[in-house]
Amino acid sequence: MRRVVAAVLGALVALWLLSLAAVVYGSRHDAARPADAIVVLGAAQYNGHPSPVLKARLDHAAVLFRRHLAPLVIVTGGVGAGDSVSEAAVGRRYLLEAGLRPDAVRVDDEGRTSEASLRAVVRGLPAGRRRVILVSDGFHMLRLAILARRFGLEPLGSPAPLSPIRRSRRTEAMYLLAESVKAPVAFLVTRSE
Repeated sequence: MRRVVAAVLGALVALWLLSLAAVVYGSRHDAARPADAIVVLGAAQYNGHPSPVLKARLDHAAVLFRRHLAPLVIVTGGVGAGDSVSEAAVGRRYLLEAGLRPDAVRVDDEGRTSEASLRAVVRGLPAGRRRVILVSDGFHMLRLAILARRFGLEPLGSPAPLSPIRRSRRTEAMYLLAESVKAPVAFLVTRSE
């Protein structure tokens, strides 16, 4: 019995290490190439201004847009508890102030989670337009790719290189460890559209 328990525990540790390696790889791998849209995952906003994390994501999306990798930027994120404006609305305003055309920035503010945001993105894309560049923090890329594929998207991860989370090794390590558990859970429990 002890051998069985040891074998099961060993297998679980090996799977977790594999997941952690995949999360770390995804956090550093930029797969951006021509796509139908750039999707910016929401993050906190403060009184109508993007948090440093959201700002880093928006700045990266603007760079990708200016490289002509997609004709549309979709900003996501709903209204948080105690807020009066959505993360997506704040993101749109920021991108317009950065010089993007109004017709090039779309708001999807239904979701307050990554899963809900990606489901809303899928519903808003025309048939046959499913290749998207996902912009978020690096630690988030693997789970986003899992969710996006479940919903029929072709995801291309592009982590925001100047995120304050990435600049703090300790903070980033905590997020990477958390995602090494969240990503396999998303794979096991998320249902497709």
